[in-house]
Amino acid sequence: MQKLIYGIGATFALLIIIGFALPRTNQISASIEVEAHPATVFALVNDFRRLTLWSPWADTDPNARFLYSGANRGVGAILTWDGAVIGSGRQTITDSRPFEFVAIDINPGESGAAKSWFTLSPGVGTTIVTWSFEADYGMNILGRYFASMLGAVVAREYQGGLAALKEFAESLPAADFSDIEIEHIVVEATDIAWLSTTSRPEPAAISAALGKAYFQILSFMDDNDLSDAGAPLSITRRFSGSELAFDAAIPVRGITEGTPRDGPGVQIGRSYAGPVVRVRHIGSYKALAETHRKISAYLAALGIERDGAAWESYVSDPGKVPEEDLLTYVYYPIKSN
Repeated sequence: MQKLIYGIGATFALLIIIGFALPRTNQISASIEVEAHPATVFALVNDFRRLTLWSPWADTDPNARFLYSGANRGVGAILTWDGAVIGSGRQTITDSRPFEFVAIDINPGESGAAKSWFTLSPGVGTTIVTWSFEADYGMNILGRYFASMLGAVVAREYQGGLAALKEFAESLPAADFSDIEIEHIVVEATDIAWLSTTSRPEPAAISAALGKAYFQILSFMDDNDLSDAGAPLSITRRFSGSELAFDAAIPVRGITEGTPRDGPGVQIGRSYAGPVVRVRHIGSYKALAETHRKISAYLAALGIERDGAAWESYVSDPGKVPEEDLLTYVYYPIKSN
């Protein structure tokens, strides 16, 4: 019996010695190539609300609760989860470099703390995504023994998650919005004189229709002693087949009780008020369609819902400013978070 006790003790001591000799950290990585631009992929890993749409844990435990706090996205964003299968924990984004890197701390300051990070590398119209994980088991001998086995499990989960990320990202609009500066602002309503019009969805036809509509609006303003209070606007209403319907509008001041408001032609109204995304477009009006595509891709990637008709504000006078220097602001109303 004494020999048996000594043997068990020696075995136990050996296991401890071996355990301390094992690496205290374990790191795994998984990669995939996604047919989407880095800006789109970055939006899906830099926001926990987007990340949980494709991550492997949502399918593993569909009844789990996910709570979001802190920043909406990027550094300071926090995800807390609680589920029967995946257990409970917290993740915090600690580093965020647009279109190339996102780092996440998992259960910081607690037993079982770990880190994960995404590295994005641009390809030719694609993004190579590497998702890495590192756990530090410290003095946890049992954790060191199970590290290699658990690492294999995590690697499979990460590879499955990246496959879901690829499918999701490739289902979104393909425009690369990394080269436009997008502002989130709140605009106030203003009085406008406006006229509905239509045209073919071609730059020359739109310009001709706007010119005709603006002439009627300016004539209405002269007849009613109104003055302009801002840059001319074009508010998109609908696109049906080969016809684009929009409102030509000019912000005005000087409205009185006697100002006609709802005649058959030019009308008086109020512009949109509320949160928008705004993009500064420099250059030809012919390139505005591409700017709209980029804004639409941005909204889709970030999961931001629109809340009304988009509009353009033509700040520059094309009769005085070279085409390559024309300034236009593009606005998209959005729903508040």
